[in-house]
Amino acid sequence: MSGDAFRQVMRQAGSVSGQPLSISFEAQELVYESPVRAGDAAAGALGAVAAMAQELGVDRGLPRQAVTVNARAAAASLLGFLHMRVDGELVLRPALSNPTIGVYETGCGRHIHLHGGFPHLRDGILRLLDCNGDEASIAEAVRKWDAIALEDALAYMNLCGAVVRSSSQWADHPQGQALAAAPLIELIRIGDAPASEKKQVTKRPLEGLRVLDMTRVLAGPTCGRTLASHGADVLRLGAAHLPTIEPFVMDTGHGKRFATLDFGIKEDATTLKDLAAQADVFVQGYRPGALARHGLGPAHLAELRPGIVCVSLNCYGHTGPMAGRAGWEQLAQSATGMARAHSDEVGNVGSGPVLFPAAAADYTTGYLAAFGALAALRKQHLEGGSWHVRVSLARTAMWMMDLGSTDHRKAQAVTEEEAAALSDERDTPFGKMRFLRPADKLSITPSYWDLPPSPQGSANPIWR
Repeated sequence: MSGDAFRQVMRQAGSVSGQPLSISFEAQELVYESPVRAGDAAAGALGAVAAMAQELGVDRGLPRQAVTVNARAAAASLLGFLHMRVDGELVLRPALSNPTIGVYETGCGRHIHLHGGFPHLRDGILRLLDCNGDEASIAEAVRKWDAIALEDALAYMNLCGAVVRSSSQWADHPQGQALAAAPLIELIRIGDAPASEKKQVTKRPLEGLRVLDMTRVLAGPTCGRTLASHGADVLRLGAAHLPTIEPFVMDTGHGKRFATLDFGIKEDATTLKDLAAQADVFVQGYRPGALARHGLGPAHLAELRPGIVCVSLNCYGHTGPMAGRAGWEQLAQSATGMARAHSDEVGNVGSGPVLFPAAAADYTTGYLAAFGALAALRKQHLEGGSWHVRVSLARTAMWMMDLGSTDHRKAQAVTEEEAAALSDERDTPFGKMRFLRPADKLSITPSYWDLPPSPQGSANPIWR
């Protein structure tokens, strides 16, 4: 159940996990028709975030609090963008009409999941396959390829796709072996720095903590949103030339301001470094080494701002032969065996692999990243140093499968009425929005977002 996942996450913090506390998980009925315990993983991770937030709150002068997590709300959050309503209307899944996102059978009989989620990825896949953009043409072109050869060709062209593997095939793969040897959440000391002064607070555990959020799509922005729910000042930075997916911006933008910078421009790079020099946490979702080429890697940031906590999220992990490849939720599920574990139980025979029906690895990796950031902050406050937190979608997917299986026949999906009861409403720049409120709650300082989501470039790149 959720408590198992909670205890496993808390162990990642080691000596700074804090004192035993009162935590309860409510409404633990299964939500998704799947043997994969994704809902339990999300609830456990969110409970760990709240527990670590309250530990930091105690360090900063707040009383000790009890934690409550609504497990069904945590599971529902894995489809937060589908439960969102704007002016009473459903915000549709953004990729429904894009045939370059999907599972196709290759010439060797295996399957590969393509992902052309941004225009340049879609166009690159079609160029590589030398075909038209309709599903039939793509399927015909993919059948001319060996699965592994196509996966490698996509990676060589900086495109996105992953062979659908079983968990045993992933365990035999060098990348699967690298991840199996890595912790779920890596906390790495990357520099010396004195322990920061514990600034006293009166309202919220993370009050006054500055988080610079340089991420896109779901996992990274979910990390910043989760920290904002406990009072952190989160400034998200995007670049005008990089595409965004508006429903995801809306869903993960709560509690943040959203500014625009391009660190490839000298003046903007200077501004970015000035912001980082005043940040407590720096969250980024670029491929390994991408920011280091611009003098913004973890080692650079530790010199620029001794005592900083750097958080890195990616798809396949931070070491191993696939570490430099870009990826998405669907590819992490496909590569690690999570999709196969799900479809072997609930898929239609002969229809090919079926994904777990939610962005489980994305959102849960965001929650784990937020927990790692708080654990590293507490290490910094108690031990000093600068810290690097590393998480990945693939490692999260492996953990979900390691939690054991559930009887998917007992699943009770979240209804429209239940989702409404788990939601709040507010006016936003996008319209009147109904959105899922945080699933975790502290007994004295409940989780909430003080700012509505806003479009990219709507804020200035300055700290409040």
